Amino acid sequence: MNSKNKPIKLRTWLEIDKKAIRNNYSVFQKIIKPETKLMAIVKSNAYGNELIGFSKVLDELGVDSFGVDSITEGLALREAGIMKPILVLGYTIHENISIASEKDISITLSSFDALSLLVQEKIPIKVHVKIDSGMHRQGFFPKDAKKLADILLKQKHITVEGIYTHFANAKNPSFSGDTDKQVEEFKQATDFFEKAGFHFIKHASATSGTMLFPKYHFDMVRIGIGLSGLWPAKEVERVLEKHISLSPVLTWKTIIAEVKTIQKGDRVGYNFTETFSKDTKIAICPIGYWHGFPRALSSVGQILVSGKRARVLGRVSMDMITVDINDIKDVKIGDEVILIGKQGKEEITADEFAAYVDTSSYEIVTRINPKIQRVFT
Repeated sequence: MNSKNKPIKLRTWLEIDKKAIRNNYSVFQKIIKPETKLMAIVKSNAYGNELIGFSKVLDELGVDSFGVDSITEGLALREAGIMKPILVLGYTIHENISIASEKDISITLSSFDALSLLVQEKIPIKVHVKIDSGMHRQGFFPKDAKKLADILLKQKHITVEGIYTHFANAKNPSFSGDTDKQVEEFKQATDFFEKAGFHFIKHASATSGTMLFPKYHFDMVRIGIGLSGLWPAKEVERVLEKHISLSPVLTWKTIIAEVKTIQKGDRVGYNFTETFSKDTKIAICPIGYWHGFPRALSSVGQILVSGKRARVLGRVSMDMITVDINDIKDVKIGDEVILIGKQGKEEITADEFAAYVDTSSYEIVTRINPKIQRVFT
C-alpha cells in the first residue's frame, strides 16, 4: 500500500461508545416530561468526547438544542450541518454578534453593558437572558429585571428566546434549601417578563438539578456531564445509583512502547524521585501531561495492563510515563493499555482518576488533549 493512503497507527486514542450515549440520552428522556425540552451541553469539546462527533450522535437521537461555550464552538456545529437551536452560554465578544446573527446562534445576555452595545448595533439577535440568582457569576440581579424588561420591550431587533439561571449547590441533596432560594430569586425575575408580555423558554436545571429537582425542570433542562455517563457528584450517585444507570461513554487507551528490567538500587525518571528496592520489570507508555495525564499522578496514578493495575513510577513526563509491571506476565510492545475505562474485570473510572489528583471528573475529561483522535464505536 502506498504510504500516502496507509492509515496511521495510533499510540493513544479515545473510544466513544455510541450505544452508551443512546443509553444516557434515554435515561434523561425518561426523567423529564414529554413537553420538557432537552438541551445537550457540548461545551469544552463535549466534555472531552469531541464536539462534532458527539453532537452529531445526539442530533440524530433527537435532542432539542445544543449549548456551547463560545461562538467558535457554535460556528463549528453549524459548519458540521447541525441546524437545531444553539445557545452560547459563555461571554460573546461584541465583534462576533454579527456572526451569531448570520448563523442563527443565540447568545447569553447577562449585563447592561452588553445590552447597551446590542441596542446601539441594531443587529437582529436572539438572546437568553441570564439571571444571577445567587451563584454570582454571569447574570442580571433579579431586582434589575423590571428595568431590563422595559428596555428589551423597545428593542425590536432583540428577541428574548429564553431566560435562565444556574444552580450553585444542586449537586448535594442535603442542601435543597439553597436551590429553593435560588428558584425564588429566579421567579422574581421571570415574573416581570411574563407580566410584560414576553414569551420565552424558562430553564434552570443542569444534570444534577434535573436528577434531584424535577419540580424545577421548567420548559427545558440542560444536560452535559450526564450524557457522558458520569455522575455530577458523589452525593447524587449515592442517592440515585439504584434507580438510574448511567453508562460511561469514554475509554482512554494507549499502548506499551517498551519493556525492560531495572536493577535494585537504580532510580527512575526526572529528579530520581523513586529508587527500586528490588529488580523490577517496567513498561514505558507514550502518554504524558501534554496529553492530559496530569503530572500530579507521578508515583501514585494507576493504569490497566493486561487487565491488572500498574502503578506509575516516578515523574509523569510531557509525553511518557513509566509503570511497574513486575507482577504482570507476558507484557509486550504494542499491548493496549487503559487509562480510563475497563479491561478484563478491572476498571479505572474518571472519578477514580480524578481522586488521585484531588479534582473532579469534569476537569479530567475536559482536559484530555483535543488533538487526540476520538474513535466512535
